[in-house]
Amino acid sequence: MERLDLRRNWPAVVLAVAAVVLIPWAIALGQMLPSRHVANHWDAAWTGFDVILAFSMLGTAYAAVRRPDLVRTLAAISGTLLVCDAWFDVLTSSSGSDLEVAILLALIGELPLAIVCFLLATGRTDWARAHARLAVRRLKLL
Repeated sequence: MERLDLRRNWPAVVLAVAAVVLIPWAIALGQMLPSRHVANHWDAAWTGFDVILAFSMLGTAYAAVRRPDLVRTLAAISGTLLVCDAWFDVLTSSSGSDLEVAILLALIGELPLAIVCFLLATGRTDWARAHARLAVRRLKLL
């Protein structure tokens, strides 16, 4: 097995240590935090997040057309933000119709868009395009 060069691979080491430390921290938070909490600036937090998400998706769209050198990075960022948006929308929704709308938007909006972004980030758009064409052909046969 090859020895890890810490001078060259220090970002990987820092991230791995942070991830290992985060696991017990998350467990402790799960035990300590209340299930319900009222937050100041709730409106600004969500509005700001959605503005950041919109700019990220616009940047990804621009990069997909004009800056192929940036598209994978921006697509990974946008996909991650979309998954986070779906997660927090569902988990912070009130029960009833608010929760139903959040789940519906996650399933038909945020998560499919995240998949598109992750396909861009991994360079698999040709694969997706071919499978989409196949699915359309199959639907026409029905």
